[in-house]
Amino acid sequence: MKISEIVNQLEATAPLSLQESYDNAGLLTGMPQWECTGVLCALDATEAVVIEAIEKKCNLIVAHHPIIFTGLKKINGRNYVEKTVIAAIKNDIAIYAIHTNLDNVSHGVNKLIADKIGLTNTSILLPKDDLLKKLFVFVPSEHCEKVRDAIFFAGGGNIGNYSECSFGVEGNGTFKANEGTNPFVGEIGSRHQEKEVKIEVIFPAWLENKILSAMIRSHPYEEVAYDIISLNNTFQQVGAGMIGELPKKLDEQDFLEKIKADFGLSIIRHTSLTGKPVQKVAVCGGAGSFLISKALNAGADFYITADVKYHEFFDANNSMVIADIGHFESEQFTIDFLVEFLEQKFPTFAVLKSGIKTNPVQYFT
Repeated sequence: MKISEIVNQLEATAPLSLQESYDNAGLLTGMPQWECTGVLCALDATEAVVIEAIEKKCNLIVAHHPIIFTGLKKINGRNYVEKTVIAAIKNDIAIYAIHTNLDNVSHGVNKLIADKIGLTNTSILLPKDDLLKKLFVFVPSEHCEKVRDAIFFAGGGNIGNYSECSFGVEGNGTFKANEGTNPFVGEIGSRHQEKEVKIEVIFPAWLENKILSAMIRSHPYEEVAYDIISLNNTFQQVGAGMIGELPKKLDEQDFLEKIKADFGLSIIRHTSLTGKPVQKVAVCGGAGSFLISKALNAGADFYITADVKYHEFFDANNSMVIADIGHFESEQFTIDFLVEFLEQKFPTFAVLKSGIKTNPVQYFT
């Protein structure tokens, strides 16, 4: 098992192109061609986690947070980042970070939080734009379904909860095969007319190479005529935060107790209660104050997130309760997700969960 095989599966479920511009997800140390001896999943790749990986004979750590977040100009072991990187490199430990790209997919970090609370009818709170493209390809009529099937199988044609979406227009295509060609139909040197279908399919930008390869392999023509355009449409399946509904309304105090139990919390920082029942709930794992206004505009009764600053609590405007449950606490189930995901993809391979609690924040109660 190569490390690259594991990386490919991780990036298929959370493409690197979906990470935020400030992020540093991906393979941070190690080489993709290394043979993998085992995987250790953690929220943070600290020096203690590297030592744990060595002891458990795992040469790949898959962590949510990137240990290298900003540029390193020196590696002298002066801080925890440098110490971790030195330990990893000295012991041939690869570190892979799957961060905001996992936050931004609809089945990722925020879905885990929503499921833990029991939210239904969930949707992305702040969907992203400019992630969709459209393919136009011209296909001989009798080969139309074969090409469509190949594009769908490669991931094209998904719109919301609908799959295999396309549009076709019949027409006549013309071409003249010149010397040195091997035309599928027609004769060299003569203009040929062929009944064709113009197929239109929408697809996520990061699947472009895969979809084009599938289309070309299934297409009978030696030279395939196609166009690709970028769309400004909002992609509802990718973005920050999530919002959904509780199966039944709860009293605010009861809902706080539920959050406390669901996440194993000893404390919750929150704004004043509004006196209204809770049904619509927004969530964002990690630092989510940038979504407070979005949660308010979406009509959320509660917004569960972390790392909210003093003045940002005022932004609830007495219309919504902001509940800061802690950064580690909000993302703690990400480790289980990574373990379960990799076990499903590699059922005969060693995938372990770190036993080290890396939360740097402690509470005196």
